[in-house]
Amino acid sequence: MSNIVLESLLKPLEEFYRPSFVEEIAINHEGEVWMRLHGAKIPWVAYNSKKLSKQYLVDLIHTVANIYERPFDPIHGMPVVYATLPGSHRFTAIAGPNVQYDDRDITGGVALNIRGGDIGDVPFENYHLKKGSPLLKVKPRNKKKPDDPYEKLMQAINDGSPILISGATSTGKTTFLNHMLTLIDQNSRVITVEDAREVTVPQKNRVHFILSRTEQTNEFNYARLLDLVVRMTPDVIIGGEISTDNASVLWEMMGTGHDHFYTTIHAESAEAAYAAFADRILHTQPAYKREELIQEMQKKLHVVQLSRDGALRAVTEVV
Repeated sequence: MSNIVLESLLKPLEEFYRPSFVEEIAINHEGEVWMRLHGAKIPWVAYNSKKLSKQYLVDLIHTVANIYERPFDPIHGMPVVYATLPGSHRFTAIAGPNVQYDDRDITGGVALNIRGGDIGDVPFENYHLKKGSPLLKVKPRNKKKPDDPYEKLMQAINDGSPILISGATSTGKTTFLNHMLTLIDQNSRVITVEDAREVTVPQKNRVHFILSRTEQTNEFNYARLLDLVVRMTPDVIIGGEISTDNASVLWEMMGTGHDHFYTTIHAESAEAAYAAFADRILHTQPAYKREELIQEMQKKLHVVQLSRDGALRAVTEVV
């Protein structure tokens, strides 16, 4: 009986996630579904559907949670549900105050992903692994570092390298980050992680996750957020401002293999930014060795340093 109820409830979505050419679908708010297509030049394509109301989406999450015996309580318990639907489709969903799309979701939104089903046996050749053949270089990054600060930053953005924007209060870190996002492909899927929504994302395929330091009432936390973010298939991850609460998770997130990871921190120089990031990680992960951690950051992470003198704001370092 439960499977019949679920199959009936999934009917409005089946036309989007069941076709073999669909890798996955993403819903960021009511009335719209994004389809990620296998091998397409523009991988994400949006469709409108009046059937996908907010109430329908929340009812679907509740039903999946009940059938698969998953805890689901967006206000006081767990706001996230993971399951494998009939046909081996992986289901990831979140609802409540921890997710927003725009100001309409100020009291709570909804977002979900459904991955394509079992595609059968895939030979090594499909991964370009053949005996006697060299491995492909996928998205190779330019090893030559330009001396010009502007060119250095543009190369980092184009390569998808992680970037830390550093500066004191009111130096314009968020404003600078907002402009950086206008330089990213508008077809990208962007996920932000913030204490309160500050970043302005021009890309339409976006999800904002909110973890308030003062108003959190449920069981959602940064450790659980890490798994959720990677399951939501981001092209760009915005980490918000680094704090002792989120530093270790943001550092882990940076190492998940996703391009375009951007975050901010309060520090007076690029050198101090690396040290401050490391110290915040050590606050919750004391097993790290500080100097080794800083050295690893210097290899992986670019820093843009912003400074202010009265009304003058300027980039003073790009490393």
